[in-house]
Formats: sequence, C-alpha cells, structure tokens
Amino acid sequence: MRRLRDLRESARDGQTCLLEGPRLILEAVAARLRVVEAARGPRAERTEAGREALAALLAQGVRVRRVHEDVLASFSEVETSQGLLAIAEQPRFEDARLFAGNPLVVVAIDVQNPGNLGGLLRTAEAAGATGALLAGATADAFSWKALRGSMGSAFRLPHWREKSVEAALDRLEAHGLKLAATVARGGSSYDRSDLKGPLALLLGNEGSGLPAAAEARASVRLSIPVSAPVESLNVGVAAGILLFEAARQRRA
Repeated sequence: MRRLRDLRESARDGQTCLLEGPRLILEAVAARLRVVEAARGPRAERTEAGREALAALLAQGVRVRRVHEDVLASFSEVETSQGLLAIAEQPRFEDARLFAGNPLVVVAIDVQNPGNLGGLLRTAEAAGATGALLAGATADAFSWKALRGSMGSAFRLPHWREKSVEAALDRLEAHGLKLAATVARGGSSYDRSDLKGPLALLLGNEGSGLPAAAEARASVRLSIPVSAPVESLNVGVAAGILLFEAARQRRA
C-alpha cells in the first residue's frame, strides 16, 4: 500500500501522470507512453476492456501489482474503482509539431476547470488543430479530471505549458500566427471572419474571460452571437464552434 501511495504522489511531479481505468490505460499504451508501474484488483479481470488493458500492460513488460479491491478504491478518483491504476511518463512534444503546416493553435489562458481543459484538448484534436498552449493559471492537462475529459487527446495533441501569458503570445507571434481573442460581445462575428491562415485562438477563464493585456495583444476579436437572455457560452462550447469554423474555412 505504501508503494502505491508513493506512485500516486509521484504523479504530481510534472513528469508522470496517474491513469485510472482500462480505457485511459489503453489510450496511453496506444500513444506509446512509457508505463512505469501498475496495480490491479479483481475487478480488472471481469470486463473485456480490463482484460485488454492488462494484456497490453503485460505485453509492454510492465509490472502489475495485485492489490485488494478496497486498497485500490481508496486511491481512486471516482466513486467506483475500475480495478486498474497505472503510472505513466508524460509525453514530450517536439516544438515543430505545434507550428507545422498551416498552424491552428488553441491558447488556454487561466482555464482553471480541469474538465473544461480536457474537453478543450479533445475538441482541438477533433477539429484538426496543430496544438495548444496552456498559459497563466490554466489547469494541469495531466490531472485525473483533465485526462478523463480529454479521453486520450492530451497524450497525442502537441501542447506546452507557459506560465507567462506574455511569453506565450510572444512565441506565437514569432512563428507568424495571428492572435484572435474570443470575447463575449463586441467582436467580429466568428462566421464572417477570416480564420484560414496561421491562427492562435485565445480562450480565457470560465468566469472573467481573457486578461485585458492578452485581449489588447490580439489583432482580431471574435464573438459568437447568442440569443437573449444567454450572455456567454462555456469555454469548451465556444472553442468547438470556433475551431470547427476554422476547419471548415480551411477545407473550403
């Protein structure tokens, strides 16, 4: 039990991440992450997905410790443990992939809800974005809730963390990307704006939106018209609308 606790604590070091459940483990294996160690309870062998994940771990030569279900449940982040935990090394992405071809980059600034961040990365990958920059006080993309929201996209979509928002924007401009700030109102309608070229979509905090300094740096401000009395959209929903509009324009 102490070893398992040590493994879980090590997943907070910025080098590794905690994987819970067969599906997330299979996503990590498919993305060729190095799984350091795993623990399983009897429940893992009762489902097809559990057996598949166990087989994938053993094929990699991963040591899978047998533990009592109650012990595994005490480390679980969900109400009912799926009977399988693993620790994997976080992926490392090459800088060139973020700016490859005609780059479309999501910039999450102070997005603090890990579930929202995970969904944002999932949507970005689905829309064909080349990557993401996580700036300021944005949540950890490899926390359990963010990983559950991204459903494996955090393992595949190139992304970097940059604490300094200013440095993140400097980096994007140095690579020739147009900075587009998303604002609740007062911006150009997203479907009447040119989103075809190298583009960075700036998305802000769930409650307060983008910092004034970041909005001021943008060369264009984008808004999504909504019907009253709704004032604004969830950051993940807004990102999805903008990203798929950019994808549509690029296909056309």
